[in-house]
Amino acid sequence: MLIPFQVFLKRTIDFLFSFVGNLLSLPLIILALIISSLETRKWGIYSSTRIGQNGRPFTMWKIRTMKNIEGLDTTVTTSKDPRITPFGQFLRRTKLDELPQLWNVIKGDMSLVGPRPDVPGFADTLIGEDRILLSVRPGITGLATLAYRDEEQLLAKQKDPEQYNKEVIWPEKVRLNKYYIEHYSLWLDFKIIYKTIFGGNISV
Repeated sequence: MLIPFQVFLKRTIDFLFSFVGNLLSLPLIILALIISSLETRKWGIYSSTRIGQNGRPFTMWKIRTMKNIEGLDTTVTTSKDPRITPFGQFLRRTKLDELPQLWNVIKGDMSLVGPRPDVPGFADTLIGEDRILLSVRPGITGLATLAYRDEEQLLAKQKDPEQYNKEVIWPEKVRLNKYYIEHYSLWLDFKIIYKTIFGGNISV
């Protein structure tokens, strides 16, 4: 568990880095928003309900990468999902669709590093010691994010992506996120951010 000083320092760094990041990335976000709006024929910012710290739902923002297809509404997405647009594929591969979440960090819903926020039905159903995941703000990146950088490609190879996600990927994400919280340090945060930008994984 993070001690109060660590929580304060982490939040301060989150705010400062996200504020600067928003200023630097704003032109890129606007350009991506315009292209996405034209390609999907919907507003280029996508919002969805995610589970945050202490199990509190919040609205998370992303650049829209998918168009609507009637009858297809699963929340488990593979790289072969027909809803993903060509520009959306690029955004998802480069993770640029996540840039609007810097505003979530400034707002206090998220952190730069932490467990990725899930849709209702996952983190909010955790029991026992696994509920430690809800003790911190969810992050834009984290140990589980690095480990499953190619999650959509992995899911595309499975006969039943939803079952594989529930029985294999989700439990491993819980393990990695628990490790992050139980072994938290500012240095670990910096390592995760570095690996997120330049590639690589952190074995635990």
